[in-house]
Amino acid sequence: MAEYWSTLDVDLHLAVDPASGRRVGLEQALREAIRDGRLGAGTRLPSTRTLAAELGLARGTVSAAYDQLVAEGHLVATRGSGTRVAELGTQGAGNRSPANATATAGVSALGEPTGSPQRLAHNLRPGTPDLSHFPRAAWLRAARRAVNAAPNEAFGYGDPRGRIELRRALAEYLGRARGVRTDAERIIIVSGAVQGLALLAQVLGGTFAMEDPYIPLFHEVVRSHGAQVAPLPVDDDGARVDLLRGPDFDGAGTAVVTPSHQYPIGSTLHPARRQALVEWARAGRRVIVEDDYDGEFRYDRQPVGAVQGMAPERTVYLGTASKTLGPAVRLAWLVLPEHLVGPLTEAKRHADHQSESLGQLTLAEFIASHDYDRHIRAARLRYRRRRDLLAERLHTRAGRPAAGFALGGIAAGLHALVRLEPAGMTEAEVLKRAAEFDLDLEGLGDLWHTPPANTLASSAARPQGIVVGFGSPTEAAYPRALDALVRTLSWR
Repeated sequence: MAEYWSTLDVDLHLAVDPASGRRVGLEQALREAIRDGRLGAGTRLPSTRTLAAELGLARGTVSAAYDQLVAEGHLVATRGSGTRVAELGTQGAGNRSPANATATAGVSALGEPTGSPQRLAHNLRPGTPDLSHFPRAAWLRAARRAVNAAPNEAFGYGDPRGRIELRRALAEYLGRARGVRTDAERIIIVSGAVQGLALLAQVLGGTFAMEDPYIPLFHEVVRSHGAQVAPLPVDDDGARVDLLRGPDFDGAGTAVVTPSHQYPIGSTLHPARRQALVEWARAGRRVIVEDDYDGEFRYDRQPVGAVQGMAPERTVYLGTASKTLGPAVRLAWLVLPEHLVGPLTEAKRHADHQSESLGQLTLAEFIASHDYDRHIRAARLRYRRRRDLLAERLHTRAGRPAAGFALGGIAAGLHALVRLEPAGMTEAEVLKRAAEFDLDLEGLGDLWHTPPANTLASSAARPQGIVVGFGSPTEAAYPRALDALVRTLSWR
């Protein structure tokens, strides 16, 4: 079996079997490349002269092979346009395009595939911003400026903590916008909140007190990287930090909390509880991990400053670009107490050495130019309008006073909690009803550390509810998704 490479705009590996004859071998190699999808529909093949020269074949041999595949319907030859792979050429029983693969999968609160059999027409699941508003033009301008100004060493291996340009920009921005007290030397850039939690679990170990309900994946990440999880109850004033001094949390050395906008309940940690949390951490030389995933988005009052500003020596601040820009940016940051900088830097080095640098340079320029501030201000206004429309529609429920549920957690963030009343529909009934209206929602029941086995397990301490993500749909799709939500909740 002889192997050759052909350049068609990109390199293509062809295995031409000389035992079958040059023409037949080329036909078989091209046919196989079309069938297995390496030559996609519409791909333009090189001229017979070019391919013959590259493969060391006679031009007539290549022409004959092309003619045979045109006759079979694998190729289409058009005068003046050359020879291309036919549209039917990649449609085999074993092939499935990426677009079709995506269209049949659901997404989780983090925007990850869930394996659901199909994607519903309306999406109000939480976890992502409106990706159609990613600031493409401003991001491209920032990337161009950043790459042009970058020193040569920026394109090589670098500091595991991340590019100094981004760490400096973040130190300035976080201090100004979120009240975080830090400098560039105490910031580590990571590839998302998941990696940040994984590194913290490796370094800190022991038991992590983690809010309940919360994102189940985060619980799993902490456990899979060597730490234990103790579920910390949440109410309308945020995490029950008073329980941290009780027997259930005797061994807990770390508490992971979402003080600005608890996920998914939506409450803000009460000032007295903030102080109690800081005192707990200081008393036992413990660590607070502050997950500030959407702290920039507040609508009814001034933003609540980060807990980190109250106790920078005991708090790890975890921030991310996933909600402000989009998960595809794959950049998050850990602002660390001084004593954790060395251990976390080594853990990051061993995990992947460093996060990619070009995106870091771009984000640094995006922040330094204040394009980031302008983007967040525009997004805040857009999401507030959506929040207000959601509240208005659910308050009246298509002209009738709302009953059977209460809307909460709407002072901030990109999601709201529809808390179901005992006299109304159950969570399972709402989700079933939503599917009938082609609406994708997330139930609160899936977010508990130990989901209730049945509806009888639900109580005031463990309510039933629906988490509505008003950030995910496009501007055009959002009103239709709200219509489906209103119909879902208006059956009684």
